[in-house]
Formats: sequence, structure tokens, C-alpha cells
Amino acid sequence: MPRATIWSAIATALRDEIAAGQYRAGDKLPTEAQLSARFGVNRHTVRQALASLADAGVVHARRGAGVFVATTPTEYALGRRVRFQQNVLASGRTPSRQILRLETRLADGSEAEALGLATAQLVHVVEGLSLADAAPLAMFRSVFPASRFPDLLPAIARLTSITAALAEAGVADYTRASTRITAIAADALLALHLRLSPGAPLLRSVAINVDAAGLPIEFGTTWFAGDRVALTVMADQLS
Repeated sequence: MPRATIWSAIATALRDEIAAGQYRAGDKLPTEAQLSARFGVNRHTVRQALASLADAGVVHARRGAGVFVATTPTEYALGRRVRFQQNVLASGRTPSRQILRLETRLADGSEAEALGLATAQLVHVVEGLSLADAAPLAMFRSVFPASRFPDLLPAIARLTSITAALAEAGVADYTRASTRITAIAADALLALHLRLSPGAPLLRSVAINVDAAGLPIEFGTTWFAGDRVALTVMADQLS
């Protein structure tokens, strides 16, 4: 049997398994060695099959990590009101949050400036992962004035929702005052949390949210996995 037919058959088998839901978007495929053993061929033949799937946009390789089923980027709207759960639900996916850090400490210079605080004042720091269909979409760090929201951290731990916790604290609505987006490469820690290879492209958003009176309540930094999200700036953000 011609070699081209062999790798084409392997590619077709893997494509059919992905279409049947045996491997979901973001899942890692078996290694070249495992696929070689399964199909009884050498690794070069498997590599040809995977390359054909990559050319078709079915999978993508991450250096040092393996081959993964391609994901359709989650549409993520940036406007006057940015709500993680609403954005992910609107894309047809299931949102969830994993809280990694809840801490109260002194504000650093950039946090104090953003929140209008004295450097010696305390802030609450919340760090975690934002997930869509259980795949990490972004890592975030949110900083809040501790004196205004003394009970915020227990509420976030219980609700895993910043919007719901702020509502309990008396902030029924808040809006985005500014957003700055830059492209960076993932360092080792961000790559670990986002299940990426070090150096993978990220979109970093630095933002300030304010209450109805225009007072800063949140200084946030979010690192989005570049291949999993499409950021859309809404018209109201341009006015």
C-alpha cells in the first residue's frame, strides 16, 4: 500500500474520532510514539498525518507540549461593562472560575495610583483562572481597596464571582474606565497555569473599573491565551 495512503488513513481516523467527540477542543492527542504503536507505523508516517491535520486547522502543535485539538477562539467583548460569565455564555460555552489566591496586603505604587489610595493602605488581591468549557482562557489578578470592602475576600471565596461579591458589598453596577491591551510572551508560570508552552503569545489587559460615582473600585490585569480568545472592542468603549 502506498505510504501516502497510510498516513491519509491515519489522518482520517483521527479526524473522525475528533468529530465524534472522543477528543474535544483543547484536548491533547496521544504522542507520536503512542500513535505509532497503535497504527503499527513509524513516527515519520504519524508525523505526516498530524501535519496534514494541522494544515487543515484541525489540530495545532505546541513546542515541547504536544499536539492539541484546535479550539475556536472565544469571542470576548470589551466595553463599558466587562463581565466574564456573560461573555463566555454568549459564546455558547460554560464559564467557571478557579481562585488561586486571596490575600490582603499593602498596595504597591501602581495599585495605589490606579485606585486613588495612599501607598501605605491595604488592598485585597484576588488571583485565579477564568475557564471556558473547563479549558483555561485567562489568568487574572484583581486588586480592590480593603477599607471600602472589608468582607470582600470571604464573599469571593464563597461565590467565585467578583460581580456577585461586589453586589453583596453594595456595588450594584460598575463600569470600565480604561483598558490597555498589549501582546506579550508567556513566562514559565503563566504557561503552566494556562497549559501553554513558555513563550506562547498572550494578550495582557490592564484595566480600571469604577462605581456609579466614578470612584475606582478594581485594578485588574488579565492574561488571555492568544489562541483561545478574540477580543472585541465594543462601540461604547470608543466614545
